[in-house]
Amino acid sequence: MPVSIVRRTLLAAAAAFGFAAGSVSAQDDAPVVAAASDLQFALAEIAEAFREDTGMAVRLSFGSTGNFARQIREGAPFQIFMAADEKFISELHADGFTPDEGDLYAVGRVVIVAPNGAALTPDPELNSLAEMLAAGRITRFAIANPDHAPYGMRAREALITKGIWDDLQSVLVLGENVSQAAQFALSGNAEGGIIAYSLALAPEVAPRGTYALIPEDWHEPLRQRMALLNHADEVARAFYAYMKQPAAREIMARYGFVLPPGG
Repeated sequence: MPVSIVRRTLLAAAAAFGFAAGSVSAQDDAPVVAAASDLQFALAEIAEAFREDTGMAVRLSFGSTGNFARQIREGAPFQIFMAADEKFISELHADGFTPDEGDLYAVGRVVIVAPNGAALTPDPELNSLAEMLAAGRITRFAIANPDHAPYGMRAREALITKGIWDDLQSVLVLGENVSQAAQFALSGNAEGGIIAYSLALAPEVAPRGTYALIPEDWHEPLRQRMALLNHADEVARAFYAYMKQPAAREIMARYGFVLPPGG
């Protein structure tokens, strides 16, 4: 089946599955936060807590870090950028898009997942995946696109460490971001995938499959950094400060993020 048809089939299955990314509801003039899609569930909770605690609101836009960095360079009206890989913040700062290099807000982890009832049994060292692949029993395996999504980059590094990256090429299904990769992996139309730990822990996702943490030394660290954009308003600045407070940090920790000291 052509890759484009496979992708449309998986998208339809994922939509029916009820796992969809999006933005939290807020007034139209609220500042927009461009956030890596591994934050889909954690940041929605934080934005709601921020609204309840301060009476102020932000809008959340989730997607791949690389795509957001490109959009910022093209003039997208975001006021905060929460990247899944700090190098994108550093590059934007070097080119004058942010007043500083921002703050490290978390270190992420990747997991291998499989939908309930799948033959694949997630294990930390990807042995089940390697065995099923060698036996020709993997037909579709999802990761985020490593060309622009940091979680896809780290998935690729882990698969290279295991020595099965090349053999997986014919069955890979690439999500535009890690949230879409999770949709594909847990749709029942794929044997599994590699996604963000934070998504696997989400109450909306956890009942739909099983997962195993991949060793953190199998890939480069997912050092996640945030920064204000040059035109950030007072609400954006307040939300940025809120991300460093105990209420936000508790939510981030609950979703499996390793937090920097402070708070």
